[in-house]
Amino acid sequence: DSLAQNEIIWGEDNVFKKFLVDKGNVDDVWSKADFIVEGEYETGAQEQLYIENNGAIAIANPDDGVTVWGSMQCPYYVHKALIKLFGLPEEKIRVIQTETGGGFGGKEEYPSMIAGHAALLSLKSGKPVKIIYDRAEDMVATTKRHPSRTRHKTAVSKDGKLLGMDIEFIVDGGAYCTLSPVVLSRGTIHAAGPYYCPNVRIRARAVATNVPPHGAFRGFGAPQSIFALERQLDKVAGTLGLTPDEFRRRNFIKEGETTATSQVIREKVEMDQLLDRAFELTGYHEKKKQFAQQNQSTRVKKGIGFASFMHGAGFTGSGEVYLASVVGAEATEAGRVRILAASTEIGQGTNTVFSQIAAAELGVDESVIEVAQPDTKDVPNSGPTVASRTSMVVGKLVESAVTGLKQTLIGSGLLKEGYGSEEFQEACRKHIETVGPLKSFSKYQAPPNVFWDDEKYQGDAYGTYAWAVYVAEVSVDLLTYEAHVDDFVAVQEVGRVINPVLAAGQIEGGVAQAIGFTLFENVVWKDGRMANGQMTNYIMPTAADIPPIRVYFEENPYAYGPGGAKGIGELPMDGAAPAILSAIENATGTGFNHVPLMPEAMMEALLGENV
Repeated sequence: DSLAQNEIIWGEDNVFKKFLVDKGNVDDVWSKADFIVEGEYETGAQEQLYIENNGAIAIANPDDGVTVWGSMQCPYYVHKALIKLFGLPEEKIRVIQTETGGGFGGKEEYPSMIAGHAALLSLKSGKPVKIIYDRAEDMVATTKRHPSRTRHKTAVSKDGKLLGMDIEFIVDGGAYCTLSPVVLSRGTIHAAGPYYCPNVRIRARAVATNVPPHGAFRGFGAPQSIFALERQLDKVAGTLGLTPDEFRRRNFIKEGETTATSQVIREKVEMDQLLDRAFELTGYHEKKKQFAQQNQSTRVKKGIGFASFMHGAGFTGSGEVYLASVVGAEATEAGRVRILAASTEIGQGTNTVFSQIAAAELGVDESVIEVAQPDTKDVPNSGPTVASRTSMVVGKLVESAVTGLKQTLIGSGLLKEGYGSEEFQEACRKHIETVGPLKSFSKYQAPPNVFWDDEKYQGDAYGTYAWAVYVAEVSVDLLTYEAHVDDFVAVQEVGRVINPVLAAGQIEGGVAQAIGFTLFENVVWKDGRMANGQMTNYIMPTAADIPPIRVYFEENPYAYGPGGAKGIGELPMDGAAPAILSAIENATGTGFNHVPLMPEAMMEALLGENV
């Protein structure tokens, strides 16, 4: 294996983690198949490139313990790390998340390092310590998206039905473990996509290599495995003589069918409908014909392509049960309701969404709600701000916690049904005056019928999924070999949309990041270091490189989400790369199997021997 040769730096074989998903019997399929198609696909590293770099301030002394303020996604992750580092009881460690200029996973586990360094220096010096990375330090030292290599072997019948999928999925973990096992897990579960296939085997490994450790990045393994799957299915469709869309329609998963982990889909899944809507919005079939004609006589070739995919919402399998998240709500003397949660505002709108959920449930004005700053002294552990779980999982706990307040006030006779904002506020003030503090806490409970077997990697991987079809229109200039995305349509079903503006913003931002991942952002490694660790030579897309991103939602409320909402944040990272490469193949007649797809690679492939 070229990723982990010569030197053993981890365990016996440089493998951080392995998973095996095994459904049906793949080995028996090959002899029955009309076609067997093989392919290999690669994705590169990617820097999160949040606007605000990593930074922390610490005050530490033997009497008071440790207090840290920082730019972070998960205050309780930092809290847990500092307890271990200092050997102090948990009440002696206090972590406060300050308003954070973006994270995208890059501030999930890494802030524990910078907080630890600042706190140790503060303890040693007896002075407050501030550490702020400059951009070059941040890029050279912090975690990136895991590069990956995926091998596919697919068995199909001549009428275009999937019979078997044998998938080998490998991610490059770098020199230390970090979150590689969990990233591998999510990538593994998504590797067979939103399709029904009776026989699936996925062998997955996270391997140790001689580069800085890779870590969390929006999508968390799924963009890597979904890219490989969607490119492979285009190849299979071509082998069968079917269009990419016709082949997928014959295999989309439906309610009552099982995923690769044998999870029975219990929600209404309408991938056909999403595909129809995306094609209608883009004029997909008409454009395919039109481009084929005009490409015969132009230097700039046009193409259109799509990807169909899904993303699990919340932690995988038993993850949410293990986290056992808690959220609180308390009435204040001013008659307002304060939401107590460790979920962080990192630009995605947590505070707005929590206010909306709480106000809707209480039937009061949003101005009545305030959201506490995440401070481990004041807020319970509602889990990390990751995994598309904030609105769906923690938001549901916000809904339950404020319901508790309302029930207490109605039960004590202070509040009558049919109340308005003012009556509610008055009831809160009265309760505090006459009875005392008014607080309510809610703790996560798994929806019924969700069972996961961690040993066999079988069962309900997620309570629910978000489903999507993305369509990209591109131009490829055969003089410069640059590809430009001209138009992008994203259609998804994410349960009920709580805040349409924030939801569309999440999709637009995710697609923009994914366009960077696909065509621009090339991490260059040299002797185990990042060679292009600054913004002058690590190229990300600018406003000029991003097309209009047209965002559409289908709504299918999820019974266990607040007001019917599902997770949304990671989904848009999954679909753009395969859609864009599908469009480039449509434009040039050549299929590419790796991202980032740089002009040099395109030039070599298209010119062949003549470069």
